[in-house]
Amino acid sequence: MKNLSVVGIGSTVFGQHKSTSITELAKKAASDAILDAGIDKGRIGALYVGNFVSGPLSGQEVLGGILTNALGLGAIPATKVEGACASGGIAFRHACLSVAAGLSDYAIAIGVEKMTHQNTNVVTEALNSALDRDIDGEAGHTFPGLYGLAWRLHAKHYGTSRAQVSAVVRKNKRAGLKNPLAQMGKMLSEDDIINSRVISDPLRLYDCCPVTDGASAVIVTTTENAKYSKIPISVLSTVQTSGNPHVPKCEGPMSFQATQVACNEAIQIAGITRQDVSLIELHDCFSIAEIIDLEDLGFINPGHAASWAEEGRTDIDGDLPTNPSGGLISKGHPVGATGVGQIFELCKQLRGTHPNQVRGAKIGLAHNLGGCGVTCSVSILANLNA
Repeated sequence: MKNLSVVGIGSTVFGQHKSTSITELAKKAASDAILDAGIDKGRIGALYVGNFVSGPLSGQEVLGGILTNALGLGAIPATKVEGACASGGIAFRHACLSVAAGLSDYAIAIGVEKMTHQNTNVVTEALNSALDRDIDGEAGHTFPGLYGLAWRLHAKHYGTSRAQVSAVVRKNKRAGLKNPLAQMGKMLSEDDIINSRVISDPLRLYDCCPVTDGASAVIVTTTENAKYSKIPISVLSTVQTSGNPHVPKCEGPMSFQATQVACNEAIQIAGITRQDVSLIELHDCFSIAEIIDLEDLGFINPGHAASWAEEGRTDIDGDLPTNPSGGLISKGHPVGATGVGQIFELCKQLRGTHPNQVRGAKIGLAHNLGGCGVTCSVSILANLNA
């Protein structure tokens, strides 16, 4: 993996695109990535598209073949990758594997989802397919319910307060104001948050990422080929793991083993320490998730991530800049696009061109979690010339 680089990136705005088809969204992001890479599209040897619910929400499958045709890529292998909310991160890993195996000179990973054209009940039903329907479905579990429970348990064990969790919300909403790809940037007070609508107590509206449409794309090649690109971003590692698919058997749910294993492996493969990481883009589907993720990733000891947020230590100018893009809470969560969108954001940071630029950013980590921890991807990227 250390001989791979990202050389092209593209993304749509994350938000409502009700008049734009899922194919058009993906084509726009992919075309921008190809243009950014400065290559002839005929050199792309494989396409992977991360998507979760295009079937139930858009009535459209076979996205891989549809996109190769729309982009004019010919008869190359094209695969739709599904791993619930981690679909995009897994698609990126597959693109890396294709190049690393010598099967492609260049590979493109696209993440896309179109959700806002459907009503909330239909979207909720589709998203709940990330649970084991035979076991968890009959119990009536939902993801807001799961993370509401996680918050209560975290508070019981560690004393995590509403004000501490609100600090995550305010930080990520504030960051979204400067990110042109984010749909929900906002300056919030504590009263704004606690007076917003209850979703699954203690989760309130501003604690939850919004339903979203969007697409992102990145192009991967060898380090040798990358010499001819503008600012190649090295892929130090990209790891995928699996976890327990059943809510009653997951770890806590204050912790997800798939995250812990993925990060440990990614750090080891990259040959770095956690102290070397300049910034993190992680899966904050709910505010409490950012706190849990930081602890599972091993950057902050269990029970301390909430206080770090309250003290400003995870702000853009803090000790551990986390979700300087605004994260899912501010950008939104177009499920299949989220993981590739995180890679896009890291590349902007490592190129030194992000609107919320982290000073001295050299190494970035992306964390993409699916279901109740059933699948996870962690990727580490670097600008080795920074």
